[in-house]
Amino acid sequence: MASVTFHGACGVVTGSCTRLTWGDHSILVDCGLYQGDEELEDRNFSPFPFLARDLGAVVVTHAHLDHTGLLPKLVAEGFSGPIYCTSSSRGLISLVLQDAARLQEEELRYAVRRGFSRHDAPRALYTVGDARRVLKLLRTVPFDEDRELFAGVRFRYRRAGHLLGAASVELTAKGADGERRTWCFSGDVGRYGVPILKDPEPPLERPSTLVLESTYGDRLHVEQDAALELERIIDETFAHTGVVVIPAFALGRTQEVLYHLSLLVDRKKLDPSRVFLDSPMGIDATDLYIRADGEHDEELVALIDAGNDPLEPGRFQRTRNIDQSKALNVENEPMVIVAGSGMANGGRVVHHLLHRLTNPRNAIVFVGYQAAGTRGRALVDGADMVAIHGQTVRVRARVLQLHGLSAHADRDELVRWCGNLPGTPDRIFLNHGEDPARKALSEAISEMGGEMGGGETGAGMAAGTGAGTGAGTGWPRPALPKTGETVPW
Repeated sequence: MASVTFHGACGVVTGSCTRLTWGDHSILVDCGLYQGDEELEDRNFSPFPFLARDLGAVVVTHAHLDHTGLLPKLVAEGFSGPIYCTSSSRGLISLVLQDAARLQEEELRYAVRRGFSRHDAPRALYTVGDARRVLKLLRTVPFDEDRELFAGVRFRYRRAGHLLGAASVELTAKGADGERRTWCFSGDVGRYGVPILKDPEPPLERPSTLVLESTYGDRLHVEQDAALELERIIDETFAHTGVVVIPAFALGRTQEVLYHLSLLVDRKKLDPSRVFLDSPMGIDATDLYIRADGEHDEELVALIDAGNDPLEPGRFQRTRNIDQSKALNVENEPMVIVAGSGMANGGRVVHHLLHRLTNPRNAIVFVGYQAAGTRGRALVDGADMVAIHGQTVRVRARVLQLHGLSAHADRDELVRWCGNLPGTPDRIFLNHGEDPARKALSEAISEMGGEMGGGETGAGMAAGTGAGTGAGTGWPRPALPKTGETVPW
């Protein structure tokens, strides 16, 4: 029997993992870590609902931990097949998995030493050695190139625009009835018209089934000039001799933040000597972005050609070692600190928050999605106090969120991406979203009129005008799968 089982990211924005089975063959699309509250993170320690050694391959959409973070556990439990990714994703996966393993080992030692773990016998989810074994299995595939997984099953990557190397996946195989079908897994869809990376691309073939992310399916991003908004926040904070702390995902958000800070430098609005990139992984990822010139959009290419590369190593201060990072917390002069992690649940930014949250002169600026249960979500929701390393910390600093820097498409951009499909899918499943977002996006998509013929924006479809071929037939109402749910291929 040919089937698809949703093992993760159902009703939440973490833990992406979908298993595809054709008789004796099975693969995964993504194998992501759960991030968030205790209940979510405890899922990472649960046994996989399948035998790792029985899988033939893993197809990875992009490098973020919520899509790759359980690969070391999968390998430790017996998986030994190829792990496919784009060439740009390979370097980022290497960074993120080894960093995640190191952080887990460091936090385990810290928790045991300080005695604040909630577990009687705390343990790391996996080790640096497990992460390095994953790297030996990585196999790169160029965008737009057909690749055979095994006889009768092929896949292709298309640019998703969400992150360097991020891709949607077109996967074609026969069903139990002998008919060939194409499923499209969107991965995380990026935004249109943002700097650094090229825009998202639709699949080349009409998918019979679409699995679509829905992170921001219930909202629209606020239209704002990110550089101007950052300028305003920095000016106000510096006027009170405060510090701006920006928790940023090392992959993607850090590079976009640096891009906009660089624009302020070019306009003589910011002294680059007062900007610190305090993230070893963010530094390494930025260097990978610099080298991936095939994914640069026209705007970034123009800046580089003019000698104003916003990502070049000497643009801002870089703090690699721990002592340099600690030194920032004893400084009382105005500065901007860009540090990981983006949801403030780990990494160096946690130590900066410990030192800076209690001072009303400071500003904490979030620039990405904050999952339920994370420290970042608590802060943007207005928490008066947060727990950090066993201490209760009062929140007196200003806490702000810039939605314009999100890496995820909002509701209208997701509808636009659907409108660019070469035809209407027979079925749509929404994953990678909290339930209110999935329900709202399901409603928006079901109201699209007609079948798309490959237009530029799909605006007519979103408005229900019936543009394209098959006008007026409507789109199927997307389903909201539950964890463990299996559907036929």
